[in-house]
Amino acid sequence: AVQPDIYQYLPHLPLPLRRTINWSFNDIHPINKKNMAVPIWIAATVGVTGVLLSRVDYNMFFMKFFRNLSRSKARARLHNNKYAIIPVMLGIEEPIKIQDDLDAENRMTITREELEEMDGFDGAPLYLSIRGRVYDVSAGERFYGEGKEYHEWVGKDASRSFGTGCRGGYDRTGMECLSESLDGLTEKELKEIDRWLELYETHDKYTFVGHLVEDPINDILERVEEEDAKEGEEAGDKSSDDTAQEESEEEEVEVLG
Repeated sequence: AVQPDIYQYLPHLPLPLRRTINWSFNDIHPINKKNMAVPIWIAATVGVTGVLLSRVDYNMFFMKFFRNLSRSKARARLHNNKYAIIPVMLGIEEPIKIQDDLDAENRMTITREELEEMDGFDGAPLYLSIRGRVYDVSAGERFYGEGKEYHEWVGKDASRSFGTGCRGGYDRTGMECLSESLDGLTEKELKEIDRWLELYETHDKYTFVGHLVEDPINDILERVEEEDAKEGEEAGDKSSDDTAQEESEEEEVEVLG
């Protein structure tokens, strides 16, 4: 007899459900099999759904849900689009591209060292960075404060984590999850980053602080070190040339003598 398609899911189902399905299709009288089809498929559907749900990252699921809900409200508020919630919640919308006001924003910068200090401790505000854009999310302390769900993103640029959903350790590519590197990310993951960026940019309680930059003092020190190293190499080359020239002159004197 041809076994029904449900058998392909058997290895993933709980043992009691597997036994029920096996018993129903193999042990009962053939006349009753037709009558048993509906309850068996209901039980199978519940079982398979349970397996699938067990593999869902519930925290990230709800984070994205409330993120998209907030984005929907922002789109309705800013663009007078009362139907924005439909494509956003279905995930078929295109993230709004952020238009930089370079003349103004180039004067608004924050270094990595400064960003690290904005972690909410000792009265400090809560800052995070995504794609090099820094936002003050202090108004969302119940989400971003110490011990809260989003606190891993505070005080750093964790753009990669916004795309992959990985918030600790290493992701599928072997890269650190809480990294600003976008190397190896898929188009889908890059779009997720843009969705989070849209949230922070359009949120009515979060504010743009500035662009993330390297500490200028560190840049100066690095340039000084590079110049010193270059001068050292040039001095070493000159010393070698002088030594070679002296040896050549000594050989000439010996020959003439």
